[in-house]
Amino acid sequence: MNERDIVPMQTTRTREVKARAAAWLERRDSGNWTEKDQTDFDAWLSEATANLLAYRRVEDVWGRTERLVVLRSPEIAHTPFISRGRIVPTLVKTAIGVLALTILGVAAALFLTAPQTQTYTTAVGGHDTLTLPDGSRIELNTDTAIRVADTTNLRKIWLDKGEVYFQVVHNAARPFVVVAGDRRVTDIGTKFMMRRESDRLQVAVVDGRVRFDAGGNIPQSSPAVLSAGEAVTMTESSLKLTRSPPHALESELGWLRGVFVFRHTTLADAAAEYNRYNAEKILVSDPAVARLTISGTLPTNNVKAFTDVARNFFSLNVVRRGDEVVISR
Repeated sequence: MNERDIVPMQTTRTREVKARAAAWLERRDSGNWTEKDQTDFDAWLSEATANLLAYRRVEDVWGRTERLVVLRSPEIAHTPFISRGRIVPTLVKTAIGVLALTILGVAAALFLTAPQTQTYTTAVGGHDTLTLPDGSRIELNTDTAIRVADTTNLRKIWLDKGEVYFQVVHNAARPFVVVAGDRRVTDIGTKFMMRRESDRLQVAVVDGRVRFDAGGNIPQSSPAVLSAGEAVTMTESSLKLTRSPPHALESELGWLRGVFVFRHTTLADAAAEYNRYNAEKILVSDPAVARLTISGTLPTNNVKAFTDVARNFFSLNVVRRGDEVVISR
């Protein structure tokens, strides 16, 4: 199948989805909406991200049309054509007036529908919890920044940096979407974690499912549904999917309890985790020492607990130099 074969199929599918979305909107506005309609509607929205996007676009266009009708001026709508000699000027004036009102209407619609965001941040070592009006919980880990738009039609979060744990109250009519750069995660009834660093993004599902849209130009980055125990790690040029028992994510979410859960973790990686949470930084200067592994549970805000393990368990040297701790043979 070549590219010319694909395009018409995509176009037909897009038209079908738009038509279906319009039909749902018309039915909702008819005044005869039933519980079964709501159930069927939620199921259709959950089938594919394209369904949800199509419905929102149709709903937005319909909302703008209603606003334009309200904003139209009665005087312009009933401008009389008194004589043949004045028909053209009157038409021109009417067209200009309608155009002006259309521009004003679109501007007003965009202003009224633009989501208002609230920013939430944590400092290095910080941990904060945000509860949305619907009961959804968002827990922010160390050095994290998010923006939240909670509207009647959409719950949208931008993860600018850091790590967040979401416990979402599912509502197909009010999607819960998290955006990190050009990557997007949509809740399908879920508890999940996201961690965004300068060079990578990680998404891990603890319970339920999410729809992950990687964006970008990576060949294997088409939208995918992740289930409990599945995680995806993505860089600018790669995407890796892993599967493990849901309880295995405990080590990733130890920070919810203020601890690290290390399982055969190298000292280098353990030190890097401590450095995310503390102003006092750990440097493992010897490559052989960096490859040693540690297992156990340690507090995130206690560098001394880690250095005590290095000194007493591995018999390593620990030297403090200002705000830096150097570990070596």
